[in-house]
Amino acid sequence: MSTPDPSPASHAPRSGDGHVLPRGILAGGLALTTIGTCALITLSAFESLAVTTVMPVVSDELDGAALYSLAFAAPVASSVVGMVGAGIWADRRGPSRPLIAAVLVFTVGLIIAGFAQGMPMLVAGRFVQGFGSGAMTVAIYVLVAKLYPPPLHPKIFAAYAAAWVVPSMVGPLVAGIVADTVGWRWVFLGVVALVAVALVLVAPALRSLAPAGDESSERDDVITSTPPGDVRRLGDSTRLALGAAVAVAVVSLSLSSELPGAVRWVAGAVALVVIALLVHRLLPRGTFTARRGLPAAVLLRGLIAAAFFAAEVYLPLLLHDRYGLPPWLSGVTLTAGAIAWASGSAIQGRAGDGTPHRVFMRAGGVFLFVGTVVQVATAAFSLHPIVAVVGWFLAGGGMGLMFPRITTIVLASSERGEEGRNTSALSLSEAVGASVSLALSGLVFTLVTSLSAVGSVVSAGAVAGEWVIDSGQPVAPFVATLGYTAVVALLALAVSFVVGIPTRGAEGSPRDR
Repeated sequence: MSTPDPSPASHAPRSGDGHVLPRGILAGGLALTTIGTCALITLSAFESLAVTTVMPVVSDELDGAALYSLAFAAPVASSVVGMVGAGIWADRRGPSRPLIAAVLVFTVGLIIAGFAQGMPMLVAGRFVQGFGSGAMTVAIYVLVAKLYPPPLHPKIFAAYAAAWVVPSMVGPLVAGIVADTVGWRWVFLGVVALVAVALVLVAPALRSLAPAGDESSERDDVITSTPPGDVRRLGDSTRLALGAAVAVAVVSLSLSSELPGAVRWVAGAVALVVIALLVHRLLPRGTFTARRGLPAAVLLRGLIAAAFFAAEVYLPLLLHDRYGLPPWLSGVTLTAGAIAWASGSAIQGRAGDGTPHRVFMRAGGVFLFVGTVVQVATAAFSLHPIVAVVGWFLAGGGMGLMFPRITTIVLASSERGEEGRNTSALSLSEAVGASVSLALSGLVFTLVTSLSAVGSVVSAGAVAGEWVIDSGQPVAPFVATLGYTAVVALLALAVSFVVGIPTRGAEGSPRDR
């Protein structure tokens, strides 16, 4: 009679081929990979946020006021090309080389920006940096698909969400201290060594993956085999060309607000139409119609990014202009949202794969919508600033519940060798959604400001339906702009009800995971 093996490994979860699966993202040889990739995401997030803090100083020193906006638009545009390129490369050759190349390009961008002698050189560095950052995100997602078992995906993406959110709380402060003590150049150059350390931590995992060429051994054509009805069959060169065209259109839309008079509206409308036509080719079929499954997940990522990041820009301005709060106190609202985002990510990660994705999608959609509506009410009815803080805490919590799960859904919906293409589409939807929404919200704010020298507001103590004039400060632009973000959040809420992984029940009837 055999004796049962009492070792812990005998009771450990196993994959279909009998291999023992790691119990957590810091176990089973995944610890260094988890720490290294989280560090890469944190450093990328720090750079994107820190630049906002030091750019006024950089602009003054380099006499770069004319290129100020381009310094922000350039990395967004180049990241689109990086996402598309990394997706192609990762699907054909695996994530190792794309990730190494992305980190190197990101580092080169940091060095160029750090040694910039003029604003054009700094913009060039930011462009290179954005290319590497976009490619890095997609390569890391594919790395997760190759190394981490699906039950751990909610946990690792929760860790990535926290890695991105933490710099939003401390990044601006650290960047300001660095700029004041050793100079703004070290905001770029000081990160170089840290990026190298993070790459070293990930290196063992990259060496363990299939050698270059194995990923594409089953196909020699440049058009990847795809599941019917979802991913578009496009050649690699076509996808790269479309990505570059989207990047140009995104920059054009971002800069259109600086054009005079009616020209800005014409240029903005043309850029918006071009973006829609081009992005449509790069996203899964059925994305714009919210087809259940992968397309709806990709669309939802773009919508929640559009709603959240646009509202996030105008909240501090609302609290400063309408309530006279100092910048640091206005920033408390954003900190509340960041803390809630990290908390929501941790909650869905702790729940793991046992809780259906639709639960987090729908709850997160409700929280985000309610949070944006609270901001509209705060602006329109002159509610206490604490109401805005509470509302933004709800919105941040909703993002935390949805953001990591959407990535999990996309990977679970991807066939082998399609992870790069699909995560590239996901990242593209997020980047373009946020960029377009920021541009549109800026145009809405500018338009309503020009139409109302002094805005109207319903005072909290006024008779219902009676419009009274506030103390001379325009409120209509805030109500209109935040109202726009609430409408986008409402669309996201609707889409959240059709996101999931379509499966089959015991009776053969469709159901959602």
